[in-house]
Amino acid sequence: MTALTPFDGQDGPVLVVAPHPDDEVLGAGGTIARLADAGRAVHIAIVTTGRSPRFSTEQIANVQAEARAAHEHLGVTHTHWLDFPAAELAEHPHGDLNAGLGTLIRDLDPSVILAPHPGDIHLDHQLSFLSTLVASRPYQDKYPTTIAAYETLSETNWNAPYLTPPFVPNMFVDISDTLERKLEAFQLFASQVKQPPHERSVQSLKALATLRGATVHRAAAEGFVLVRSVI
Repeated sequence: MTALTPFDGQDGPVLVVAPHPDDEVLGAGGTIARLADAGRAVHIAIVTTGRSPRFSTEQIANVQAEARAAHEHLGVTHTHWLDFPAAELAEHPHGDLNAGLGTLIRDLDPSVILAPHPGDIHLDHQLSFLSTLVASRPYQDKYPTTIAAYETLSETNWNAPYLTPPFVPNMFVDISDTLERKLEAFQLFASQVKQPPHERSVQSLKALATLRGATVHRAAAEGFVLVRSVI
């Protein structure tokens, strides 16, 4: 399989930052599978973990098991659980999130980072994006040379039009060969799958991939906003 522009000439690890388990599959599952098939080491950072009483012990264990199965199906190298409180990042010291992602990025030294879009309606997504950029500032000796933001159905498109940053993709990854793997991985998150016309349904996910693909005359694609590319 050919290399992915603008990932050409890069051989370092890829880090996908997911505020919650399943965001990485919804936003970049096909790209993850394609990169893994090409021999790239793909790491997932799950920023948050559910906490009692908002989430039960059974719910937390179930979602983590679903994530392990989905990541194995996509060919993920390693999943990193940062264990910040889900749906409570806004109440947590932001410096701790900066430090947690910063330590991981320094240790892993990824050449590519895929992160949630800053215009997502969920504060956990917005704060995860901001901390990713803080941890990736280019004054360091080593820093990620490519950063792109992905879209998450029912988060990216539910914010206020014209008042918050819109998701306007300027980078597309052809996932024609890996779309089915993405859909299968999403279905492994059985607790999160909804029935159509809900956006978090297999049918909606496939429809978005078809739309993004048609935009660039491909059978299926994932769209990204390119934040930084140093060549």
